[in-house]
Amino acid sequence: MTVLAIDLGTTTGWALRSRDHQIAHGFVSLRPQRFEGGGMRYLRFKRWLSEIKVAANDIHAVYFEEVRRHAGVDAAHVYGGLMATLTAWCEHHNIPYQGVPVGTIKKHATGKGNAGKEDVIVAMRAKGHPVTDDNEADALALLHWAIETQEA
Repeated sequence: MTVLAIDLGTTTGWALRSRDHQIAHGFVSLRPQRFEGGGMRYLRFKRWLSEIKVAANDIHAVYFEEVRRHAGVDAAHVYGGLMATLTAWCEHHNIPYQGVPVGTIKKHATGKGNAGKEDVIVAMRAKGHPVTDDNEADALALLHWAIETQEA
């Protein structure tokens, strides 16, 4: 089963476990580009999802970090737009998806539900992942949660 885990945001972290149990991970910038309309970030995100689906030779489940509190109104709007794009894309491709609370992911990764960004990075490096970005680390932590608790 191919599983995709996503940490939604202007910098979106992702982690993918393929059918042969190889894990790939990284992050993609969805920052608006100069002269772009407001909806272009969501179209680029949708295109990126489709490209990763083709590269993975299919995706069987998607997990995303479910954020309930945001630093500001703009962050909440971006998150909502990305979540709407992701869930609509999953529905269109008949891919099951599930949001997972931030505290659940952090507790599984570090033992503390209120762990800081650096704690999650350290935990993912301890698992052998060369992580350079906290969004990527969050996606990896979510992927490990899914693999270990969801029979993924």
